Amino acid sequence: MKKRSSRAPSARYERGMRVLKKMGRQNLMLNQKALLPEMYEMSVGHLFGDVWGRPGLSLRERQLVTLAANIALARPSGNHSHYLSSMHLGITKREICEVMIQVGHYAGWPTLSNAVRQFTEILEEQKKIKKLGKTYRSKLL
Repeated sequence: MKKRSSRAPSARYERGMRVLKKMGRQNLMLNQKALLPEMYEMSVGHLFGDVWGRPGLSLRERQLVTLAANIALARPSGNHSHYLSSMHLGITKREICEVMIQVGHYAGWPTLSNAVRQFTEILEEQKKIKKLGKTYRSKLL
């Protein structure tokens, strides 16, 4: 297998990284980067540079559509980062729950149940992180 020559990042890769940063996900898919850097570059360049970076929908709208699709498909994994991105982009807990209700009606109520479980895990994780941050800050003072 040929080793890839070092070269400057492509415009689509750079565009993809800008999108990831706006979403608060610049550390996403690093397992791909560790396994095969070209895979990571393709994911960042195509998925985030070409697809997420397209005009026509805002980043917020794309996140809502993606969240709805992943909820409908009842993905066992992968939604974690989309819930975090949603909150990072200012999508409220209430709005996320409304997406769950809407999707649950069309895709089946078990998809709502799965989404509730996944989102609750994220909310609990966020509470723990906040609590640890407060505990750490109080020890410093």
